[in-house]
Amino acid sequence: MPAQPKQFTFGLVQMAMSADPADNTARALDWTAKAADAGAQVIGLPELFRSQYFCQKEDADLFDLAEPFPNATIEAFQQLAAARKVAVIVPFFERRAAGVYHNSAAIIDADGSIVGLYRKMHIPDDPAYYEKFYFTPGDLGFKAFDTAYGRVGTLICWDQWYPEGARLTALRGATLLFYPTAIGWHPKEKEQYGAAQQDSWFTIQRGHAIANGTYVAAANRVGFEQPVPTQAGIEFWGTSFICDPQGVIIAKASDNKEEILLAEIDLDHLETIRRNWPFLRDRRIDAYQGIDQRYLD
Repeated sequence: MPAQPKQFTFGLVQMAMSADPADNTARALDWTAKAADAGAQVIGLPELFRSQYFCQKEDADLFDLAEPFPNATIEAFQQLAAARKVAVIVPFFERRAAGVYHNSAAIIDADGSIVGLYRKMHIPDDPAYYEKFYFTPGDLGFKAFDTAYGRVGTLICWDQWYPEGARLTALRGATLLFYPTAIGWHPKEKEQYGAAQQDSWFTIQRGHAIANGTYVAAANRVGFEQPVPTQAGIEFWGTSFICDPQGVIIAKASDNKEEILLAEIDLDHLETIRRNWPFLRDRRIDAYQGIDQRYLD
């Protein structure tokens, strides 16, 4: 492919989701088009944007929300990408086979072609985040994908807490780590723990940026979702953000509005940071035996 530019504009979409998948898809396409009109060249959407966050309960009927790869939703984004000459990262609920489902993201290039697929590697199982019921752990590994504008690594939500995933994706040449996300507060916990939870979320991802000398972006959803009337629901906290290789937040969204964030991904700035903070150079790759073990007794 032709040489990639030294800078590109990343656009991030923060959305609220309704109970209607067709409505969510149409609005996601509209927000993506608006991001392109605003100058974005690579655009990322939130995790599982086609539906409300259904993992708040275990219900086998909800597997009907899943789509094969590729699918009509992805095809609609391929058409938009080709028409607007933008690359788009499209998260979706993947039906791989009967009984095998993934939390995935398709990477579409600016000519409308699919250049990659990522399957979420780390799958949580917490109150109202019952993802192990729905999702098989990813088996494609940590990858980076070349687009017309830059080499982008995509991970998904729970992956954002693991430095190993960020490191391996950066080592594959990603200049931007993008995390589609669905994270929020349990209403009963917000007053006591909410500030610390959110601060931890910012801190761990800014740490990935610093440790790897990469840009990092996280696209969250907003709004209160309560698919089970007898459960408390989740208040999604928004605050999607983009930070630079020093962890400096260069764009940040509100906690309650749908919006677009734009930021310049500058490879010269990345080069300068890595020259002065050469963490990749000084890694002791001869001394990390055991990192692939569950626990060292």
